[in-house]
Amino acid sequence: MCDFSLAAVKFRAAAVGDNLKVTDFGTGTRGFGPADGEKLAVCVLPGTEIAFDAPIRTYRIYENDQGALSSNVGIFRQVDKDKPHTHHDALELPDGTIVKLNDLAINQTATVLQLPAAPKTEKEAEDQTRLVVVG
Repeated sequence: MCDFSLAAVKFRAAAVGDNLKVTDFGTGTRGFGPADGEKLAVCVLPGTEIAFDAPIRTYRIYENDQGALSSNVGIFRQVDKDKPHTHHDALELPDGTIVKLNDLAINQTATVLQLPAAPKTEKEAEDQTRLVVVG
């Protein structure tokens, strides 16, 4: 998925094996772009598994090690979908911690390990569609 504030940014869907980099798109939103620096957003579906090359870091100073978190893997989720005009894209870490993509430190690199299974219900298909907020 790509957050609502990336609607004006060129994008493509993620694929297994993609090398990604946390990017600031200049729209008030951070997300994933290609590690080669190409100026586009790489949109991932909820349930996509992502492995970072080092422990995940945030741009904010949290309690442990100047923003370093306890894991280098996460599963892409969307949170606060009932709240328009807020960032929805996030990673769920193995310990259950949720970190919004907008809180990640830029220039971290990661690899797409696995995409989610094909949706089995209409609700799953709806959850995997690109989020678009109008207005």
